[in-house]
Formats: sequence, C-alpha cells, structure tokens
Amino acid sequence: MTQPALARKAAIVTGAGNGIGRAIATLFASAGAAVWCADINPAMAEDTTKVIARAGGRAQALRCDVSLEADTRAAAEAAQAAFGRIDILVNAAATDDPNGTVVDIEPAVWTRVFAVNVMGAYLMSRAVLPAMIAAGGGNIIHIASQLGRVAAPARAAYCASKGAIIQLAKAMAVDHAAQNIRVNSLSPGAVETQRLVLRFGDMETARRVAGPKHLLNRLGQPDEIAQAALFLASDAASFMTGADMLVDGGYTTT
Repeated sequence: MTQPALARKAAIVTGAGNGIGRAIATLFASAGAAVWCADINPAMAEDTTKVIARAGGRAQALRCDVSLEADTRAAAEAAQAAFGRIDILVNAAATDDPNGTVVDIEPAVWTRVFAVNVMGAYLMSRAVLPAMIAAGGGNIIHIASQLGRVAAPARAAYCASKGAIIQLAKAMAVDHAAQNIRVNSLSPGAVETQRLVLRFGDMETARRVAGPKHLLNRLGQPDEIAQAALFLASDAASFMTGADMLVDGGYTTT
C-alpha cells in the first residue's frame, strides 16, 4: 500500500486559523502529518484542529503571535514535545494591511506588516531550525505572494514584505542546504479568503475587480494553494530548494 505523502511527519503551520493556513493544515493532516496549528486567534486555531480531528487526523492548537520571539519559541518547544520531531514549517501567518503609498502608511502600520510577514517568518524559522538540524533535515515553506514579484498600486508595505520573504527563502536555502534543509517560498495570486473581503468589502466585488487580473479570469481557492504547499513539503519536491513557486492564475504573465 502506498504511504500518504506526509506519513510520520510533523508540521507546524502558522496562520492556521483560517484561509490558506487552515487549508494547508487540514490537507497536511489528511496526507498523514501530525499538525501543530499556530494562530494569534486561539479559538480559530482550535476550530482548525476540530476540522482535522473530525476527518481522523492529528492536530493540536496553540496561540502564537509570530512577531514575538517568546511565542515562536514556545510553539516550537510545544510541537517538539507533542510530536517528538518537527519536519515541516509553513509560515503562513500574515497581518491585514491597509492600502496606501509610503506617504499614506503610518510608520506603526508599516512596522506591524513587517513584524508579522517578515519578522514572523524569521523568528519561527529560528525557533525550529535547531531541531531540524539535530534531526538531520527539514523543510520550510514561506507563503509569499505574486506581489512579491510585481507591484500593485497602494500596496507598498505588502509588496515590500512579500518580496523580502522570497529573498529570505533563497538566503536560507543557501545557508542550510548542507544540513539537508530545503527552504522555498510559495506565491499565490489573489485567493478567496477573508483578507479579500476586508479589502474589497465583499467577495463578489473581489471576484469582479480582482478576478480578471488573472489569465484564468478568476480568483484562486485556498485548497489550490494548499495542494502546492503539499507538493513542496513532500518528497516529490526533493530537488527543489531556494525556489519561489508561483500559483497565481497567470497574474504575473502579462
């Protein structure tokens, strides 16, 4: 019998309470992984674990503000204690960012975007890397964005932070290849999550305005991004590191 793609693996997924993070956590669990669901909203993280449990998977939840070193260390230690190992880290946590140019965005808002999107990925990676190195290998995936490659009006903070995430993955891949740790980024296009509702007011408006910007003339679905993350986390991607995987419906093609 063929083993599930992530059988006997343990994963931490940040931002697992909703959207892309939840889709990744639930898919990883269905692929055989034990999943530690970390989110700044503990109730939503717990909801994700319940979804996983109902499907017969293994998961635990923890409140974690990825911008705080103490929280990231606690999450790594708890996952290691619960599962005995950390094979995979997915940095999917992201903060909501308002539209604005660098003139419009207040320094505190800019700082918060980078604290979660970039510092969070750094701190979580720093927290899990010692365990991965000691175990002889691991796999880290940073969720970036197509806007880490191309710009959009009034999205200065988001574009800059996601571009930084793509470069962070490349630099980490160089630093840790000899330790059998693969590091990649995954860049979705616009995906139907609560973030789009906050930006556009409702999902129908998001579909009407943002959908046609993609060659496929629609928005992505969280499960589509989760499938790409599963590929990167699995042995099927064993020859991939330092790459940015675009799953953007053709957004960056033209």
